[in-house]
Amino acid sequence: MRLKSRACGFVIGATALTLAGAAVPAAADLPGETFPGGGQKGDDVYAQVEVITFDTSKNGSGPSAGAVSAPVDWSPPPCWYAPKWSPSELRDYYQRNYEAIVHDPGMPPDARNQWNEERHNYIDGDYEDFNEEKKDEGMWWGAVYNPNASIDDQLKCDRVPFWADNGETPDVENIITPEILAGLAYEQIKVPGTEVTLAPGGKSKVNLPTWAWLDGGEFKPVAVTASLAVGGLDMSATTTATPKSLRIEPGTKDARLHPASGECTINGDGSIGEPYARGKADQEPPCGVTYLRSSGDGSYAMEATVTWEISWTGTGVAAPQALPDGTFGNEQAVEVEEIQSINR
Repeated sequence: MRLKSRACGFVIGATALTLAGAAVPAAADLPGETFPGGGQKGDDVYAQVEVITFDTSKNGSGPSAGAVSAPVDWSPPPCWYAPKWSPSELRDYYQRNYEAIVHDPGMPPDARNQWNEERHNYIDGDYEDFNEEKKDEGMWWGAVYNPNASIDDQLKCDRVPFWADNGETPDVENIITPEILAGLAYEQIKVPGTEVTLAPGGKSKVNLPTWAWLDGGEFKPVAVTASLAVGGLDMSATTTATPKSLRIEPGTKDARLHPASGECTINGDGSIGEPYARGKADQEPPCGVTYLRSSGDGSYAMEATVTWEISWTGTGVAAPQALPDGTFGNEQAVEVEEIQSINR
């Protein structure tokens, strides 16, 4: 059977109804739990969210932990197709929305006719009674939307609901795959904060290096696993973030970075930089900054940003697959003062 699609949208009272295989209520109208990463789920739009589970037990923790920022040219999947309804559930879905359209005086006649025609396609058209006789053999698939994506991107999935037998993966663009699960897991990753240790302690000194480092015990790989088991499918993907490097932004042009690029590479033990030791006050650190001017009565907002290398493995995928690196950083206030002499 040819899979039909539609890309038109209508408004039913205060509820936006996007004819793309699922009703899209306004956020305030959506009951239910909160979807990890933002948004809510109701019994129509985010039904599939209930069967995609996220194991975040290996995520970063602590009050300063946060989500990595992906490059601007990459974003998690905005939509996908997955098993959503039994025959009776799809029948109820179409009936409820048909009643809403019919009783909305502002609904264009064409909208009513299109929805009614589509509904009858599942009653006595290409299908019969929503495939009720096959209720134990498969499920109706439909579009599922990432609540963090824009409406325009969500509408890339505009097919009407279609049937698939249990265990069958339809040959349709944007069908759910382990790679899509990996992208959704990426969105749930949280990494530790990046407050670096600075030394010598107290206020930094003009023209003397300030050493910066991160403890390897805190900066270990973190991971999130996304899983889907429904309609005969059983797939999962684990997305892992591994610390790669630390970039220092001193907060002023009157500074010299160590190394000059400001990019401090990670050590073999997972640490970044080298702890300061007494007697090294005038040595160049492997990671740090030398301020050339006092901060006066204020401070400089030094930013430390860690780059995380992202990869994933999943069902049917043996070797790790690369995803774009992510970044996460924090600002620290650094006071810098002039000195006349120093005892070493």
